[in-house]
Amino acid sequence: MEIKRVFDELRSSDDVSPDQLYKLWPHLTPVTPQELLGRWRGGIFATGHAVNSALEEMNWYGKEFNGPLDVKPLLCRKDDGEIYSNTEPSGNGEASMWSMEFRDKVTAALVYDYMPWVDHFARVDDSFLMAVMEGKLESTLGVEAPYYFWLEREES
Repeated sequence: MEIKRVFDELRSSDDVSPDQLYKLWPHLTPVTPQELLGRWRGGIFATGHAVNSALEEMNWYGKEFNGPLDVKPLLCRKDDGEIYSNTEPSGNGEASMWSMEFRDKVTAALVYDYMPWVDHFARVDDSFLMAVMEGKLESTLGVEAPYYFWLEREES
């Protein structure tokens, strides 16, 4: 499987099934929390998941990993272009990062401070990560299905 080609096709598609993303995950490489350090621009897969519209409404930009206990999971863009950490949707908190087992791999995970959600990350290549949010999504977001998204490393 040409992982990057498949990932790029899914990223640019107007209609992606969560099953396609689920099947890609085992082919990706685990990452450590240290490898996440820095700012990442985020993007959505066109799965029709309820989180997509919420992220678009808040003008989601991406995530910033400054250290194990200093993660800004919802960087958003104001109308004037300024990027800020939006803490309202995540219970007025931010996040921390850890190594956790997920689908038979130990990989970096983002744990939200005040919400029962976890984002797991795996490497597509040196510039891109695929991620999946899981946890108590039904009780907090009204959906059962995990949420898939991607991150692209910002140039330093």
